[in-house]
Amino acid sequence: MKLSNRELSWLSFNERVLQEALDENVPIIERMRFLGIYSNNMDEFFRVRVAYIRRLILIKKKKVQGFDGNAAELFEEIRNTVMTLQKKFQIAYKRILTELEKENIFHITENELELDQAAELIEYFNLKLKHAIVPIMLNKKTPFPELKDSGIYLAVKMLFENKQKTRFALIEIPKEFPRFYHIKENGKEHIILLDDIIRLNLEAIFSIFTFDIVEAFTFKFTRDAELDLDDDVSVSFLEKIKKSIKKRKVGEPVRFVYDEEMPDDLLEYLLTSLNLELGINTIPGGKYHNFKDFMSFPDFGRDDFVFPIQKPHEHGQLVMKRSLIKEVINKDVLMHYPYQRFDYVVDLLREAAIDPKVRSIKMNVYRVAKNSQVMNALINAVLNGKQVFVVVELQARFDEENNVFWANKLREVGAKVSFGQQKLKVHSKLIQIHRVGSKRENWITYVGTGNFHEGTAKFYEDLGLITVNEDIGIEVGRVFNFLDGFANDFRFENLIVSPFNTRSFIGELIYQEIENAKNGFEAKIQIKLNNLVDAQMIELLYKASQVGVKVKLLVRGICCLVPGVEGMSENIEVRSIIGQYLEHSRLLIFENNGDPKFYLTSADWMERNLDKRIEVGAPIYDEDIKSTIKDIFEIYWKGNVKSRIIDENQRNLYYRNDESNFSSQKEIYRYYRILE
Repeated sequence: MKLSNRELSWLSFNERVLQEALDENVPIIERMRFLGIYSNNMDEFFRVRVAYIRRLILIKKKKVQGFDGNAAELFEEIRNTVMTLQKKFQIAYKRILTELEKENIFHITENELELDQAAELIEYFNLKLKHAIVPIMLNKKTPFPELKDSGIYLAVKMLFENKQKTRFALIEIPKEFPRFYHIKENGKEHIILLDDIIRLNLEAIFSIFTFDIVEAFTFKFTRDAELDLDDDVSVSFLEKIKKSIKKRKVGEPVRFVYDEEMPDDLLEYLLTSLNLELGINTIPGGKYHNFKDFMSFPDFGRDDFVFPIQKPHEHGQLVMKRSLIKEVINKDVLMHYPYQRFDYVVDLLREAAIDPKVRSIKMNVYRVAKNSQVMNALINAVLNGKQVFVVVELQARFDEENNVFWANKLREVGAKVSFGQQKLKVHSKLIQIHRVGSKRENWITYVGTGNFHEGTAKFYEDLGLITVNEDIGIEVGRVFNFLDGFANDFRFENLIVSPFNTRSFIGELIYQEIENAKNGFEAKIQIKLNNLVDAQMIELLYKASQVGVKVKLLVRGICCLVPGVEGMSENIEVRSIIGQYLEHSRLLIFENNGDPKFYLTSADWMERNLDKRIEVGAPIYDEDIKSTIKDIFEIYWKGNVKSRIIDENQRNLYYRNDESNFSSQKEIYRYYRILE
């Protein structure tokens, strides 16, 4: 069975992000921000996936899925690919700077300042920055300092020509100050990075030394981010998470990115001190690093420099309604963010918090905002006497500390908090509100594809179903019972629940399409995912293709399935959409001989999501919502502006058809404006 390698496919995905930075049709500051997204993605890739490959090398893994070679050879292929992408990155960055110059906006360095500009920056340094900068002198007598994984560092070299010696030092660029300093004068605007403001003031920083030359070169350092949870039963899960977060900060090095102009002696000193070898974990680059900060690059107050603001639409069923709960009881509701307001979720929880008929609220949390209105609504519900049960996932990578904070806040007010199952990360997106009226009892249930996070809901595309369907409500109740430690019923006939029935449930749906195709009926599968990696699921899709089932896949990120191979996957098409919004929803549509079945789910098709996490998918029973989902998928598939074709060679060619420019994300926004 033919598969693409997971890591190389991920790099192909990040290349699609880089394409946005190179696309002249994207507003210029958004292009700069895509460079920041690319950089942030690459950081996580090295912290997680490359760290994993290095562990395979240590155990001398000889075979890697989807790659014709061993783990060490894959590592080298990854490094070569990253180097190629780094060159494209630099091209994109230089093009953006050139275009900004045409708009009288200039990125300047410490060597290009006018006298009055230098004076302003020296004053800014003395008044604001000076006391936040504490250089560390490097020598063989003192241990090399522990570097922060998220930090940006300047490696400093001082040359004393008369004494024919050098000194090295280290400066951590302070994170509490903006990375960009804006100077506006004489009709021109200038941006200088904090790195260069520090370089400008190096002589003042090291004024006690009488050197002849002082230089500073940026580098960044990436560590293995995997949490190591030991099996000590005497320690609580919460304490294990806290302990593991601390360990992460001193994890094994997996990448050292540095200014390629760095002198050889300084580079050699750093690599030796960090126990690294040139060419193994090292990547030469430009003068600046930690480009993830460029996600907040200033827009200079120019509307044409950024994506047009698209205010989320009101929901046609919920707008101007006195009670959201009563509307939901009358008819199922499908929410689609960011095209529609995420605030409705908060409003629903706030209403439940004060509704005298509401007995309890159950919810599971994976990622939430630091100042979360969702969490505050739950706290308010507790204060209003509601029983509140919250499952907080402590293993949400890089959000562990925030989740620990909210778990403690909830416990302080009296909410019941569970951390789920240590062996099963809880990735589902569930809310259940129990309401008892004089005539009827309702389980108001929310099943979603994305996090309950007001911030990311502004640019993450996600779906949420709100229903009072009794069958769905009963089965979601079983999920919460399992998470609460009362596991006595694992029957799920309506829901798709990992790790219990996802493989078998989806497998049966695919096999039904296979049977329909064999019997001469129309057979079709349409799927939208973030990642498609699992070999067993891919094999099922190959089997479907081989008997004539037409398979359309929208996969934003990793895709290990190889489409269009004769005799194996010629009936499978795969596209990937990268644009203004992050495509995050997961949808499943099966033709079912003219009576299509629709599902939304929190799960991607990866082994971890299918076998090692709690994931929940729900069927769509409402005919209007089915029609909406059908329309949405068709709009996505028709898109020919930001849609790339995924093929065997991972070329990321743009999909083109006879239609004029058709942006699926813009068309979906228009679609909801009509429904508003």
